[in-house]
Amino acid sequence: MLRSLFSGISGLRSHQTMLDVTGNNIANVNTTGFKASQIQFQDTLSQMLNAAAAPQGGQGGQNPAQVGLGVQVAGITTSFTQGAAQLTGRSTDMMISGDGFFTVRQGTQQYYTRAGSFDFDSSGQMVLPGDGAIVQGWAAVNGVVDTSGPVGDIRVGVGTVMPANATTRAPFAGNLQSDAATGTVKTLKVDAFDAIGTKREIELTMTKTATGWTMSASDGTANYAATPLTFDGSGNLTWTDGTTGNSTFALGGVTVDLAGVTSMAGVDTIKAGKQDGYASGILESFSLGSDGTITGSFSNGLKQSLGRIALASFTNPAGLSKAGGSLFTTTVNSGDPQIGTAGTGGRGTLSSGSLEMSNVDLSTEFTQLIIAQRGFQANSRVITTSDEVLQELVNLKR
Repeated sequence: MLRSLFSGISGLRSHQTMLDVTGNNIANVNTTGFKASQIQFQDTLSQMLNAAAAPQGGQGGQNPAQVGLGVQVAGITTSFTQGAAQLTGRSTDMMISGDGFFTVRQGTQQYYTRAGSFDFDSSGQMVLPGDGAIVQGWAAVNGVVDTSGPVGDIRVGVGTVMPANATTRAPFAGNLQSDAATGTVKTLKVDAFDAIGTKREIELTMTKTATGWTMSASDGTANYAATPLTFDGSGNLTWTDGTTGNSTFALGGVTVDLAGVTSMAGVDTIKAGKQDGYASGILESFSLGSDGTITGSFSNGLKQSLGRIALASFTNPAGLSKAGGSLFTTTVNSGDPQIGTAGTGGRGTLSSGSLEMSNVDLSTEFTQLIIAQRGFQANSRVITTSDEVLQELVNLKR
């Protein structure tokens, strides 16, 4: 049989595969996080007709004479160029700007994906739609995220409670007017909380006497008796408590700090500072930072970290294997996943309320369709021509 017949067949098979790859790319033109594939061809083994000969004895050298036996698919590679951003406005939609993959778990298997269209299930787990793969990261403990530990399931449960924090310090600062009228009274109030979030009010009373200012305090249960405040010639506080030995005193388990109080003429700026306690609160909403940190807003007016999404990077992303559902799995040629946080180690940053669309370029894919079609037609013509030659050979014997 003619070698050209088998070469044409190999061309048909290879260009059919090219059509399959291109068709799949076009089919996924609107698939979130999809990465287009590209096909490469290479020639097959060539048959040697005449071997190469070196020049010798006054006779020139001779090049080898070979006939190729067709074409084959050398490889199908995945292009990980960045896809276009689509704004969705959903707080659970996330896009990676740069390199990296979301890490998800399905059963005991780890997968990696660029599709960040996440939802929450009934238990508060952040999952992929469809297959329910659970997003991986680090959970926060009392607002602190330890990214050095192993990753686990990300959970943002409705009704998550921020525990109360007991007040330990209540500062007061500012200037007490030294030339204020005798009998002037300044009342300063600040809220304080116990370990279970019960609120009480600490009240400081500053009274101007003929000799200076006196201070007393109460939180409704404990009291601090009136005591004169003393200042140096520059207006700096020199008063110290007999128990603490400095400008603080204890009131119901709270350290009241007066170190920032001064006394100069013509200025009245004394006020309560920010105490360090707060009541408990219930999660009302959450937001995502560019580093993957999930921050919750609670009913007590405070914000606290709930967790942090993990990203994976690979030495050879093209070595990953597509597992369906916009998921990838590792192979022996992809390298091990390097798990870390967004914006570090070559990993990209995250954007909330956006999705990465497919990186398929329709103009390129339609051009590839034309190339594949013409290549298929040309190889079919080789088969037709070879068939006509064979027919002529058969017709030699009538």
